[in-house]
Amino acid sequence: MKEIQGGCCAAKGFSASGVHAGIRRNTSKKDLALIFADCDCSVAALFTTNKVQAAPLQVTKRNLVRGTARAVIVNSGNANACAPDGNENAWRVCEALAKELSIRPDEIIINSTGVIGIPLPVETVTEAIPSLVKGLSRYGSDEAAAAIMTTDTCEKQVAAQVLIAGKTVTVGGIAKGSGMIHPNMATMLAFITTDAAITSEMLHAALSDSNRITYNRISVDGDTSTNDMVAALASGLAGNPQIEWKGAEYRQFLEAVNFVNGKLAKMIARDGEGASKLVSCLVKGASSEECAEKLAMGVISSSLVKAAMYGADANWGRVLCALGYSKAPFKPENVDVSFKSTGESIDVCKDGAGLTFDEGLAKRILSRDEVQILVDLHDGAFEAEAFGCDLTEKYVEINGAYRT
Repeated sequence: MKEIQGGCCAAKGFSASGVHAGIRRNTSKKDLALIFADCDCSVAALFTTNKVQAAPLQVTKRNLVRGTARAVIVNSGNANACAPDGNENAWRVCEALAKELSIRPDEIIINSTGVIGIPLPVETVTEAIPSLVKGLSRYGSDEAAAAIMTTDTCEKQVAAQVLIAGKTVTVGGIAKGSGMIHPNMATMLAFITTDAAITSEMLHAALSDSNRITYNRISVDGDTSTNDMVAALASGLAGNPQIEWKGAEYRQFLEAVNFVNGKLAKMIARDGEGASKLVSCLVKGASSEECAEKLAMGVISSSLVKAAMYGADANWGRVLCALGYSKAPFKPENVDVSFKSTGESIDVCKDGAGLTFDEGLAKRILSRDEVQILVDLHDGAFEAEAFGCDLTEKYVEINGAYRT
């Protein structure tokens, strides 16, 4: 496995661009992104489990029935969810882009992110499409990653290469996510590209398998959005034998997909709205992976734990409390808890009871920008790690005025 530069353009056959179309009032921010493939691609996508689903997701689901795609278009600043003429406007964007790219409208993945309930300024979007297409570049991942940001404070992109049957296969991607982040699918937007030769069925399997241990193990605020999507396109230009079943080549490909999705997931958790630090929880010694995952998610989703992490308060009792209401099986009297960051760690609980510990050292550890909560259940051989962030006053400030 080798990490490389290039984001969603690192794989063979892909270009990208991003422009300011005028959806957002801030003219310094790009708000329309495009990823384009030189050839027909195998395709897979996962969608929000929220019963309220934005119009672009509904249009994309219909488009993907064919099993191939050529382009991804995403706007920020407007969710096109619960908005008048949402489906019609999303389809109009697909038609305008298809005409400019000389492809079919149903070969397009479309999504939006931003404020819910406001009509999409469709003319503004369609008028910007010619310049969006003109700006396509093999070096355009930066622009596309910037254009899908909302309250994100940084671009999120990564790429990696792996050797499969003697051929170098590249997987890359971009993502956005800062608020309304909680699992039950992939609670954010992510667009993955690869030049692997792989069927749409196996690409969907890889995306699902990867999603379970990456995007489904992050939480910022417990909210699941109306627009969440993770989509993947495979150009097949790497020249590897086509992956058609879950053999050795599939596992090698999945390793690269996990690397990319894992990096993007951690970037999302670290960039949680108002967050000052990345907080992770590793639960080991569990009776099953499902048990470990549920307990780890319970800890990093707890508002009280998140607040304690913000205050650098070694209140380990909140960790035990979060474990206790997770509904996963474990024996409280066997639990050990410690805090760790940058080479230092401190034990704060053993066998379910508090230890005498150095409060100054604990505060120093919890004051750093990456903190890990370690939980040992002493009940089995399974483990799982989940990622989140602390809870600050800034989160309330951002979301108290998000629409206005």
